Amino acid sequence: MEFGDYVLSLVVEYGLNLLFAAAIFFVGKWIAALLRDLFKKVCLARNVDPVLTSFSANVIYAALLAIVVIAALEALGFNTTSAVAIVGAGTLAVGMALQGSLGNFAAGVMIIIFKPFKLGDFIETAGITGVVMDLNVFETHLKTPDNKKIIVPNGQVIGGPITNFTAHDTRRMDLVVGVSYEDDIRKVKQVLTDILENDEGVLKDPAYTVGLLEMADSSINFAVRPWVNTADYWTVFFRLQETIKIRLDEEGITIPFPQQDVWMHQVEGKAS
Repeated sequence: MEFGDYVLSLVVEYGLNLLFAAAIFFVGKWIAALLRDLFKKVCLARNVDPVLTSFSANVIYAALLAIVVIAALEALGFNTTSAVAIVGAGTLAVGMALQGSLGNFAAGVMIIIFKPFKLGDFIETAGITGVVMDLNVFETHLKTPDNKKIIVPNGQVIGGPITNFTAHDTRRMDLVVGVSYEDDIRKVKQVLTDILENDEGVLKDPAYTVGLLEMADSSINFAVRPWVNTADYWTVFFRLQETIKIRLDEEGITIPFPQQDVWMHQVEGKAS
């Protein structure tokens, strides 16, 4: 058989398979890109985080492209069973090696979807308190009140309670004011009420509370619970503490401290 006839026989035998495989690859690649772009549009329309959208879209595209390549190889007559097994084993090995990172990624996805906090919120998580400065799919960046930057893996953020101090526009302040047992509790309550009434930072709605909390060992304790705007919390807190101390002193009301009376008895010894 001449060389030309041999080449022609190869083209006839494998040409259709080659064309079919090429068609599968290019059409499949086009469909994968189309689905990737469609996924991005849906995520953007629903205000999903851009970082999560881009990462997820690329993962989806890579997975679809791998399926397309395997299908094209099958059309060419290759046995792809072993190749799929190798890829699966490699994926498992990578997954085991990146187990911690994948856990943080999954936690980051949950944070982005459920939004327990957002940038600028003041939160406490994983035993750390601070303002959320940055958030990605692997970690959360916090700035502490003393201006330190702390990076917390998202797995630790989701793994425990999250306290969001700025989730609402208003907060209740819980103060305890102790006075002496000798003081007139009606006068004390009136003074505390007057302080809250005249403080510009205390909200009238919801209404504040002033009530006798407990009769403790060394003092009568009053619960003072005003509502304030979240942004004004610490300003009002420090001002109220100072005002309460000054007013109680001016009114002659005693703020006691823990004390104990010790009685000593002298026992005379017997004469020997």
